Amino acid sequence: MKNTDKKKSILADMSLLLVAIVWGGGFIAVKGALDSVTPFYIMAMRFGISAIIMLLVFRKKIKHITKNQLAVGTLVGLLLFLGFAAQTIGMKYTTAGKNAFLTGTNVVIVPFLYWIISKRKPDSYSLASAFLCFIGIGMLTLDGGIHIGLGDGLTLICAVFFAAHIVSVGFFTQKVGAITLVILQLGSAAVFSLIAALIYEPVPAQMNSDTIFAIGYLAIFSTMFAFIIQNVAQKYTTSTHAAIILCLESVFGSILSVIMLNEVFTSKMVIGCITIFLAIITTETKWDFLKTKKISASS
Repeated sequence: MKNTDKKKSILADMSLLLVAIVWGGGFIAVKGALDSVTPFYIMAMRFGISAIIMLLVFRKKIKHITKNQLAVGTLVGLLLFLGFAAQTIGMKYTTAGKNAFLTGTNVVIVPFLYWIISKRKPDSYSLASAFLCFIGIGMLTLDGGIHIGLGDGLTLICAVFFAAHIVSVGFFTQKVGAITLVILQLGSAAVFSLIAALIYEPVPAQMNSDTIFAIGYLAIFSTMFAFIIQNVAQKYTTSTHAAIILCLESVFGSILSVIMLNEVFTSKMVIGCITIFLAIITTETKWDFLKTKKISASS
């Protein structure tokens, strides 16, 4: 890899780390918004507001959207909507710990989906990193054993959709402009969410200032800025790298919950964070710095 490409790859991965931090804060925002607004309406507002702002800012790009780009954006948006929908509905029938753990399994699914699409077999470091991340998320979020019920099954389906979304973004962002893809997928997800909300949920009667702030955070930071960064960054890094870095949202979500909601952070959760950090080191460096030291020592 050339130095320029390597720098772009590192910058892309750092940008994805920022997305993970913002998404970690999104857990706090969603928890606050759910006090007065139902899930599908929260999704409709966060995706809808983001799409409208982007349409206003990047309206010139919309004039040149082709039918093929519209189809691609709708597909990616559908995967995004299905992931959030399965996760939200699954939460009703399982615990938050199981929901977070099973959602995090998307990091294990991504390399295999990418393998199917690209025909490129993931290397041993990527597979080892995915496995470490899987274990780390389990230690971070899981309190008891897993017994697959309706909620757990739906959450596993959600993990598949999120993995498919990450892979689809990595695949299609090479063919469709990053900004265009963000606008189309957010707009599509907003439409799907609104349709589901009108069918299954009552219209929110009122929203307090805390709810408005929470939805504003979700729409502007967790959705618009985060997805712009993700779509641009994935041009310069692999889907496996993206999945492992983005799974850090569980770590940051837990840390922010401790700070802002006074939740307990156990020793097992700390070990889980360390395990996930080791996964990041493994996929980012492939432990080349240790190999360099060994070569230097032998010479």
